[in-house]
Amino acid sequence: MQKTTDKVRTGIFGGSFNPIHNGHVMLASKLLKAARLDEVWLLVTPQNPWKQENELMDDEVRLWLAKEAVKDIPGLVASDYEFHLPKPSYTWNTLQALSSDFPEREFVLLIGGDNMERFDKWYEHDKIVAGYDVVVYPRQGCRIDRKTLPPRVRVVRTPLINISSTDIRARIRQHLPIDHLVPPSVAEAIREKGLYAESVQLSGVKEELKGS
Repeated sequence: MQKTTDKVRTGIFGGSFNPIHNGHVMLASKLLKAARLDEVWLLVTPQNPWKQENELMDDEVRLWLAKEAVKDIPGLVASDYEFHLPKPSYTWNTLQALSSDFPEREFVLLIGGDNMERFDKWYEHDKIVAGYDVVVYPRQGCRIDRKTLPPRVRVVRTPLINISSTDIRARIRQHLPIDHLVPPSVAEAIREKGLYAESVQLSGVKEELKGS
C-alpha cells in the first residue's frame, strides 16, 4: 500500500476511548508508520441514543481526554467527526461522509483482527473493501488468513498491548493507580475532575469544557 497520490493519507482509528489509554496511543503511533500514513484520526464514537451504555462516559469528556492524550504527538488527531453524523453511524457512511468533506485526503480504515473476523457482518462491507484501503492490526487470540483477504486489505505487525479501558475504570473505582496505563495528562485530568468515580458530577466538568 504505497502512497500513489498527492492526497493526505489519513488513517481512521475509531473507538469509544472510554478512557483513552497508552495502548490506544501506542497503537495509533505504530499504525502511522506501518501503514505509511500522513495522519491517524482517532474518531471518538458517540453514545448511541437507542442503546445507552451505563459505563460510557459523556461524549465531550471522552473527546477532551483523547485530545489531551495526543496533543503533543505529531500525526495523531482526536476527532469528534462522528458526533455530527446521523446515528447510529455505520463505518461505510462515515467513510463516505469523510471523503465528501475532505476530498484532499485519502482515507484508510484501521481495524483490529477481531473486527476483521466478523467483517462480513458489517454494513456495506463489500463496498468498504472495494473503495478504501483497510489495514488490520493483530488482536490477542485472532488469526487472520491473509490468503483470503480482498486485494485492498493488508495485515501489519504491531505489538499486542494488554491494556483495557474496562480494567482502568475498575481501578479508578477501587482507588488504585492508573498512571502506568494512561498518558500523564489523562491521569491528571481524571484525578482532578474525579472522572469515572461512582459519584462524579459531570455538569461542572462539561461547563468547564464549554468555556475552554
